[in-house]
Amino acid sequence: MNKDLTVGNPGKILWAFCLPMFGSIVFQQLYNIADSLVAGRFIGENALAAVGNSYNITLIFIAFAFGCNIGSSVIVSQLFGAKNYKAMKSSVYTALIASGVLCAILMIAGLLSCDALLRLMKTQEEIMADSSLYLDIYIWGLPFLFFYNIATGIFSALGDSRTPFLFLAFSSTANILIDILFVETCSMGIAGVAWATFLCQGVSCLLSVTLILKRLSRIKVNGAVPFFSWQLLGKIAAIAVPSILQQSFISVGNMMIQGCINSFGVSVAAGYSAAVKLNNLVITSFTTIGNGISNYTAQNLGASQYGRIKDGFRAGLKLVWCLCAPFCILYIAFGRQFLLLFMEQGSSAALAAGRQFLWILSPFYFVVSAKLVADGILRGEGAMREFMIATFTDLFLRVALSFALSSWMGSYIGIWCSWPIGWTIATVLSILFYRKKARPVTPA
Repeated sequence: MNKDLTVGNPGKILWAFCLPMFGSIVFQQLYNIADSLVAGRFIGENALAAVGNSYNITLIFIAFAFGCNIGSSVIVSQLFGAKNYKAMKSSVYTALIASGVLCAILMIAGLLSCDALLRLMKTQEEIMADSSLYLDIYIWGLPFLFFYNIATGIFSALGDSRTPFLFLAFSSTANILIDILFVETCSMGIAGVAWATFLCQGVSCLLSVTLILKRLSRIKVNGAVPFFSWQLLGKIAAIAVPSILQQSFISVGNMMIQGCINSFGVSVAAGYSAAVKLNNLVITSFTTIGNGISNYTAQNLGASQYGRIKDGFRAGLKLVWCLCAPFCILYIAFGRQFLLLFMEQGSSAALAAGRQFLWILSPFYFVVSAKLVADGILRGEGAMREFMIATFTDLFLRVALSFALSSWMGSYIGIWCSWPIGWTIATVLSILFYRKKARPVTPA
């Protein structure tokens, strides 16, 4: 059901809209967590390291899909808030066509370059074959990833966060079962993990795209709707390209950090692979809530409801901080137990590396979540320059400090310490940019 986010109590509206999005991203993360969990417990530590190693390259493709999601979602939200339904429908069709072309280009580039990227990350020979096989299968499923992300972005733009949640709850649960079936029963190894993700994402994609097209057909407009508009593509790209660059550079930065981690051995790489999945569950959840705040901001910007944007920032902070507390407590108190989910018999080195990663990062979730709320406002308002400055500051600091601190300390602990430093400085920048960009509210 479509929902207008420009009316009603901002706090209640955001909680009702964003909580299903939070549930959706939890299930979305189960795709990657399930891959690592099944690989680590049913295949072995090398398989766990291979999935984690490949994950840093898959993040590049996810960055492009995420950027397309944000670009189309923000523009559709603005047009929906302004009640310009003809242009809104045209923007959806334009986004689908442009994303299809981009996806085809990325598939060709990925199939030709993934082995070179794996070697660039100093991938150990004992996990090279599995990493390459996993990536090859993953790349063939990119159309499902792209079109699913476009569909979920449109659902969110129309104020519907419940439908994507239901799709993901079903498909991610099925993914776990099929992972185990392919790996344990069919003895497919790392290929079984990849094919399970391929099939389940495919089903989610087909269902979501079909439903979004059906829902758009019910919105009646006067005259024919253009199936492609260069003008609307330009508006979508103005939001999407900075988001893609942001996520892509983060992915490249993570690959550089992964190379530094790999130099400490397979056990440390396996511990990091498990811990970073748990960390990404939290960060991606906050990012998705930030996306919801972007939709809320864009709809209210389209309706010239500037005061509601400020109210949305305060409500967003309360929401993410309520979610920070349980994650922080669980990771500090029960980090070892969570890591053991990924390892049937994890080595002491792998467990130590993973636990220390979670202990160092989790208290700073309260800091980075505030940044992601402010980023959501900036994206919704189209302030992409400021958004990118804060994000690249975080990335640059984390990459540079990973190498500098690990060399100075002679330990991978230096890599873990780079995260909180980058997060803190970037959070200060994002909030300053938000306050500078805040529009004055005209008295009624």
